[in-house]
Amino acid sequence: MTAKGYAMVSRSASGKMDMLSGSLLDKILIFALPLAASSILQQLFNSVDVAVVGNFARDKAAATAAVGSNGSVINLIINLFVGISVGANVVISGYLGGHNEEKAGRAVHSAMTIAAISGVILLFIGVSVAKPILILMNTPENVLDYAVQYLRIYFLGMPFIMVYNFGSAVLRSIGDTKRPLICLVVSGVINACLNLVLVIVFHLDVAGVAIATVFSNVVSSTMVVIFLIREKSAVKLDLKKLGIAKSDLQRMLAIGVPAGLQSMVFSVSNVIIQSVMNGFGTSAVAGSAVSLNYENFSYYIIAAFNQACVTFTSQNYSAGNYDRCRRVFRLCMFLGMVMTAALSWSFILGRHFFISLFTSEPEVAGYAVTRMMIILSLNFLSNTYEIGGASLRGIGKSMTPAVLTIFGTCIFRLFWAYTVCRAYPSFDVLLSVYPISWCITGSAVLIASFLIRRRLFVNPVRKLA
Repeated sequence: MTAKGYAMVSRSASGKMDMLSGSLLDKILIFALPLAASSILQQLFNSVDVAVVGNFARDKAAATAAVGSNGSVINLIINLFVGISVGANVVISGYLGGHNEEKAGRAVHSAMTIAAISGVILLFIGVSVAKPILILMNTPENVLDYAVQYLRIYFLGMPFIMVYNFGSAVLRSIGDTKRPLICLVVSGVINACLNLVLVIVFHLDVAGVAIATVFSNVVSSTMVVIFLIREKSAVKLDLKKLGIAKSDLQRMLAIGVPAGLQSMVFSVSNVIIQSVMNGFGTSAVAGSAVSLNYENFSYYIIAAFNQACVTFTSQNYSAGNYDRCRRVFRLCMFLGMVMTAALSWSFILGRHFFISLFTSEPEVAGYAVTRMMIILSLNFLSNTYEIGGASLRGIGKSMTPAVLTIFGTCIFRLFWAYTVCRAYPSFDVLLSVYPISWCITGSAVLIASFLIRRRLFVNPVRKLA
């Protein structure tokens, strides 16, 4: 297929985007904003979990802490496989950028098979290790049973979460971020309604919000599979063709495993930070969980431009469009920083209102304000290592940002937790590790990104086999 013919297909087929020619600003925004909206919407509905138990559970502070503080544990367990979904995105995008639609279709079926298998594996792992991990994290006694119950029910839905994540990655490879948004709107409304019914009417508290989350994940994964089955482009899913091609698996693992390991080690550091925070008591944990909701909203802006950078870079690098790769990096970095800062400072300026949506307890609110001021004021700096790393993953160099992030962020945070925090044991000192680690990691990843891209962008691209 000629480049012109490919562009015509990409504009007409089921929302498929031509990433190889034309203006970039509008296309990056069209790609990233629905993706950010999807993630923010998902977090909004997850925040309903915290808000509902924070206002209607019998033990409000303990339930809020149990539901809101489990994110680091969940991420620790699932991030390796989420990283592989990033690898799937890069591989499929690369095939499409090289105009090899047959191999793109083959990679889609490999990715969706991996999704189903990994989901089942994670189900058993999550249910088995939930309680031991929470005990190791020094979870407060009055929170432990709630937290174990929530995690075990949550992981029952893991096969559906993986299918949705990989299915969304497939759709992103053709520039379609709108249909994943539709999936989340529908499933999110269902989740919110079930939360209210199960907690207020049936008094299920933490178990109720966990059950609602599982059911909503079933809905979103079913919808994304239906979209892929009905797709008209190269990424159409045929359930009869499910299977794993060895070459595709190797490429996905080569890119995805370093990204996943980076996220896992990243999560280990967050689990350690959470375990130190647990030592400050239930109110500190609950207040931190409240603030974390707004941090997640801001982070999803970064993640959206991260995914845009990965996908656009992968297609254009495979097509030999080096200058376009550079412009993708610059635009994603600028847009990510500006939008993250704008949203974060909106939360800071209205912090008392936003916190009041989750808790009316003064001590919990005090901890939440402290965390918001320290984290949200500077979290736009996360773009430096997220977008810098994305530009490298898009050209198949996944190990370098993984190693730098592990040392610059994860190991440094562990060092901080076991040295500085022991010498100066305070909530403020503990949280200050985040902006410091962003500066260290961002500087290292940006330097590596500039050096590696400068070397590779003068050499011919090796086409995907």
